[in-house]
Amino acid sequence: MAASIPLGKMQNNICLVCKGKKVHYDFSIEKFRVEECADCGFMRLNPQPTDGELAKRDSENYSIFNNDIPRQLHTAKLKSSTADHYLDLLESYVGGPLKGNLLEIGCGHGDFLARAVARGLTVTGVEYSKHAVAIAARKIGKLDRVICGEIKEVAALGERYDFIVFADVLERVRDPNEFLQQVHALLVEGGIAGVIVPSLDSFSAKLMKNKWVEFKPEHLWYFSNATLRRLLYMKGFGSLQTHPAKKTLSFDYVVQRFAPYPVQPYTSVIKFIRHLLPSFIKRYPIRVAGSGIVMFARREEIYSIKKLSVILPAYNEEKTIEGAIERVLAKRISHIEIEVIIVESNSSDKTRDIVGKYEGHDRVKVIWQDKARGKGNAVQAGLKEVSGDFILIQDADDEYDIEDYDALVEPLLSGEAVFVLGARHGGRAWKMRQFNGQRFAGHILNFGHWFFTLLVNVFFGLSLRDPFTMYKVFRADCLHGLTFESPRFDFDFAFFNCSMTVTLSSYAIT
Repeated sequence: MAASIPLGKMQNNICLVCKGKKVHYDFSIEKFRVEECADCGFMRLNPQPTDGELAKRDSENYSIFNNDIPRQLHTAKLKSSTADHYLDLLESYVGGPLKGNLLEIGCGHGDFLARAVARGLTVTGVEYSKHAVAIAARKIGKLDRVICGEIKEVAALGERYDFIVFADVLERVRDPNEFLQQVHALLVEGGIAGVIVPSLDSFSAKLMKNKWVEFKPEHLWYFSNATLRRLLYMKGFGSLQTHPAKKTLSFDYVVQRFAPYPVQPYTSVIKFIRHLLPSFIKRYPIRVAGSGIVMFARREEIYSIKKLSVILPAYNEEKTIEGAIERVLAKRISHIEIEVIIVESNSSDKTRDIVGKYEGHDRVKVIWQDKARGKGNAVQAGLKEVSGDFILIQDADDEYDIEDYDALVEPLLSGEAVFVLGARHGGRAWKMRQFNGQRFAGHILNFGHWFFTLLVNVFFGLSLRDPFTMYKVFRADCLHGLTFESPRFDFDFAFFNCSMTVTLSSYAIT
């Protein structure tokens, strides 16, 4: 990709993903330096290879099987099986058969395109290798639907697509920000991007460390699940879903494919085993979790103002409900609109009358329930009515400080997290709940809180500081594909795979 990233020159010290300035040298790949962001873990090559250096390596990669027809056919069979798996995942994400037009960027020999055509999709491919373009065009039977060039050549066609897939591409482009902006512009409203990249979270990356086979000069950027999610979100993509990038491989293919990237002692061991295996086992196809991830995301409109939907379940809270509502309505957060969704569960005190005064308010929705079915049920009812980008669950007893909203929402705005829990314990200051006039009871209850937190973390394999907090704040697109029918929904939702915990203020409970 032609971009503002300097070729052969040192980049600035700002992380592409989180914009942090703590980007430091880690190790080298041949003559190229690998740097890591201390804040988010994103890694990059700095400086990047020149166009000539990259072209030479890509030419070597394409020539591996050029003179071996049986191996070419074997490789095509493996790649077609992998393509079917990725298309199955895409169908699962969509929730049904795939319809519309699909663009694959970096389509190679067209194996993915051919399998997409078999499912009834109208396809377009773009590939910079003329040799690969000719092969791909023959496979799909349409010479004019495979373009030689880059994404800018596709943009010049003036077409928009329902699906855009790019496998092993994002880590190679000069500027991922610019590339994703172009993908966003090429998708129809609600269109889906499918991204496949090597992942720093993979088992092979953790096992091999700086000898990982994906650390090579043609890979300019190195993503983790979290950094890829964050970058996609900041470029206008939501409803993100991640899967391990399982590929159909054979032992023979793995040995030949990675011959140009010897890593000792792994390379010698693999070659030795290969010599011991009979031919039919060497080429036996096996689906394995590779070193990458598959991430699907929907195109969303990019707005400068976001909306926060606050769900406020209310049952027999006549002493605190009005103050809680007024404080939420009075709260101001830069670039955030706030709506309040009150779920009133037929209280036996005056709560229902108080809530009734807010019916018709332009920033309030009121849901009337005929009887109390528990807080979890009330939250479910509220979730069905949200219209915001972010959702916060607020307790009606006014225990929590509304001023904590800023700290809770900030990681969502920046894309750093998709789900945030507020913790009443932790941070630099000694923070615990205070019970007015009940000092001894306060100590006992706080000890019990810590004890049960330990049990939750041990049994569920988590590291939460306050799993019982009522403050759960998350992106609305987390609800993509979820249903709320389970009677244990509230419990399950509390232990969502959250990305961040924020320490809240101290409280006085009367």
